[in-house]
Amino acid sequence: MIDTLLFPLEWFVATIMVGFHKAFTFIGLPSENGWTWALSIVGLVIVLRILLIPLFVKQIKSSRRLQLIQPEMQKIQAKYKGKKDQESRQKMTEETMELYKRTGTNPFGSCLPILLQSPFFFALFRVLHGLPQMADGRKEPLGPLTQELARQAENSTLFGAQLSSTFLNSDGAAAKIVTMVLIVLMSLTTFTTQRQLMTKNMPAAALDNPMAKQQKYIMYLMPLIFFITGPNFPIGVLIYWLVTNLWSMGQQFYVIRRMPAPGSAAEKALEERNRAKGRETKKLTVPGLSKDDDADGESSDKPKPTGAPGRTTASGQQAGKTGGQRVQPKRNTPRRKR
Repeated sequence: MIDTLLFPLEWFVATIMVGFHKAFTFIGLPSENGWTWALSIVGLVIVLRILLIPLFVKQIKSSRRLQLIQPEMQKIQAKYKGKKDQESRQKMTEETMELYKRTGTNPFGSCLPILLQSPFFFALFRVLHGLPQMADGRKEPLGPLTQELARQAENSTLFGAQLSSTFLNSDGAAAKIVTMVLIVLMSLTTFTTQRQLMTKNMPAAALDNPMAKQQKYIMYLMPLIFFITGPNFPIGVLIYWLVTNLWSMGQQFYVIRRMPAPGSAAEKALEERNRAKGRETKKLTVPGLSKDDDADGESSDKPKPTGAPGRTTASGQQAGKTGGQRVQPKRNTPRRKR
């Protein structure tokens, strides 16, 4: 079952890797060299991250909306604090969901890019893990990854360590040193990426809310998980994850610098830069944050626009095809006397 589900992703991973390997070989890199295959994995990361940029933009918007609606969330939580009966819990859930719906916030939107990357991560793990079987013919070739190319990738080394080697299944010191260095770098870059998000793009007022505390736990927990599970990963997978972290760090630095969260240290730095250049800093808002706002985020206190006579309803809405109502014209014909 899992073989059938992951086969298209494994085929995609193998196709991208072989494509970059052919390109690097074409420009003169040795085809059997470990650096050529390592750079092919880097190319795979670049292709995947470019494809995920639209989802990353959605992730940024979701995270920002979650930060901006925190004051309203805290009001709801304070309203039902200490009330543990079922009716109160249900009302709190309904008001929270109504807030999400009104502001267009998806609490799981920030996790989507990570979730979508996971299948590719497992696909690469299975491709690299299956290289020895594919090289000696015990496993069928995978798309453009022929038996000859699989044997070449399996025998290629990086600082004396095979790309399919792990810390636990290798005997040589070279493989253990290379895997341990990559595991430490992978854990450090994961911690640095999360810390950059917490220290520069989190408002001081939001550091005590549950979401900030959750991110703080993730900041310390994720590197620890990678450090514990890393010895089971092949060197090629560790390279993939390290390059992914470096890409995320650079992408996050760019976004924080250009579009910081409201009230954060990065926003103050952006305001200072814009003030020095004589530019105005645009403040971010969430449409529908207040119940008085309409769907476009504009307050209902504003005077409503008036339509043309004969084309508006009593409520001031546009009549006709778009308004869904038809305005009957008044008759000016005088009544006949009986």
